[in-house]
Amino acid sequence: MGEEEWLACRGPIESGWLTSGPQVQAFEQLFAELHQVPHAIAVTSATTALHLACVALGVGPGDEVIVPAFTWVSTANVVLYCGARPVFADIDPVTFNLNPEDVKKRLSPRTKAIMAVHLFGLCADMDALREVAGSVPIIEDAACAAGASYKGRMAGGLGVVGCFSFHPRKSVTTGEGGMCTTSDSELAERIRSLRNHGASISEEQRHKGPRPYILPEFNILGYNYRMTDLQAAVGLVQLKKMHSFIQERKRWAEYYFRELSEVPWLRLPHVPEDYGHGWQSYVTTVLPDQAPMPRNDLMEYLQQRGISTRPGTHAVHMLAYYREKLGLQPEDYPGARFANDHSMAIPLHNRMTAEDFEYIVHTLRNITA
Repeated sequence: MGEEEWLACRGPIESGWLTSGPQVQAFEQLFAELHQVPHAIAVTSATTALHLACVALGVGPGDEVIVPAFTWVSTANVVLYCGARPVFADIDPVTFNLNPEDVKKRLSPRTKAIMAVHLFGLCADMDALREVAGSVPIIEDAACAAGASYKGRMAGGLGVVGCFSFHPRKSVTTGEGGMCTTSDSELAERIRSLRNHGASISEEQRHKGPRPYILPEFNILGYNYRMTDLQAAVGLVQLKKMHSFIQERKRWAEYYFRELSEVPWLRLPHVPEDYGHGWQSYVTTVLPDQAPMPRNDLMEYLQQRGISTRPGTHAVHMLAYYREKLGLQPEDYPGARFANDHSMAIPLHNRMTAEDFEYIVHTLRNITA
């Protein structure tokens, strides 16, 4: 964030158009162009994007949606919002993404959708997932994956709906915010209506039409998930920097690969051929049989030396709410449990200096028991 983002807010403030309007439309158009999809619909967060995707696809009571056991909790939460049941599938602890073979075991006649999370900016193995999914629609949880690609195709255009986040941890941000993407025109119109209480036309269409005093028709139950023009104005500035942001992160990710490859107890991220990583995070694995100390002790050691780390994310099936609601045990999903206990994100963002990266590498290479 900088002066450009600050100045961008001036337009909506001076125009008086603060809610969803012309800036949101411009933001959607640019996002769609960058991700090679015909439709992009801006919303308040990736969570609300995922919720709208599920509602638009008709997910409801009695249905099941397959979600990774290792992901941010909102991936599973939105299924419950619809009255459906999240069915967890295990992950590959090397890529941190869904294991297609385990997904295959979890399919049932009640499966309404599969949520493929592109965790930390690495796309899921979409070809393998499509093969096991058959006619079951795949929702991309692309919260971390703005600018990421899979075999030459951009994230957001790989499933029936893509859902992105603009939280400050992401590579581009609007403070809070999200986006749905799709190639399905009918689905796009349904999502646009759902985000605006189910209104038949948008607020901008109504106010700029010949009779702005006539309220729209409401034919479906919707939600207030609209992005503001203030957020979109900031997002437009950020989107124009997206490729340079990701290229800078990629350059420093490659530096980590070079400099940390000889640390025997640290497994570095895996990027398969033909994948374009979005580098939202650089998530390593602390190998328990070789590490000089347990992962949590290592994170405390680094914190004391000014290096902030975090677990990659959490195993949702191990969280108290889901553990108790669905009667799950930690060992039910061994890949997710391993990632929960041993993943470690090390700093990677666009405000870091060369000295920061050098200090992190020096510290990690010189840790001893």
